[in-house]
Amino acid sequence: MSSGGLADVLPDILQPGLQVVFCGSAASSRSASKGAYYAGPGNKFWMILNKVGLVSEYLAPENYAQVLDYGLGLTDLAKKKSGADSALAARDYDRRALAVKIERYAPRWLAFNGKRAASHFLERPVDYGRQDAVCADAGIFVLPSTSGAARGFWDEEPWWQLAGEIRKLRTSRSS
Repeated sequence: MSSGGLADVLPDILQPGLQVVFCGSAASSRSASKGAYYAGPGNKFWMILNKVGLVSEYLAPENYAQVLDYGLGLTDLAKKKSGADSALAARDYDRRALAVKIERYAPRWLAFNGKRAASHFLERPVDYGRQDAVCADAGIFVLPSTSGAARGFWDEEPWWQLAGEIRKLRTSRSS
């Protein structure tokens, strides 16, 4: 489960001016071993990005850095550990580090891929969808986890809602 030191399991994919930063709990064991975000065989992340129109092509996990071309970023709340959410301890989540990143890079939205990371970050139970909280100036969305282990809770609707917000941003920037 450990990354074998203090290095991040996966690098952040962040730059200033992003439309949304997706934040998971931690890299799965499969993602850590492949060195790529959302690399598990049952993970729906790359499929749903394409389906809701946030990317115009299907991106393979090993091409994860290409999300920057679409104004999207990637990070995790627990950067130093990998494995299932159930294997993570509260001390593994670094709320402060995520808040600093969001303030530094100033995305319009921070979208949590699953309730666990969002609940740890916001320090309260959460529902799916747009939250009444913000991080720096970024609005917060909680999305159903794309993990194959969470397929019993899968619902595309919050992903479509976030995509609608991103379409509004893209339309206003192009006019």
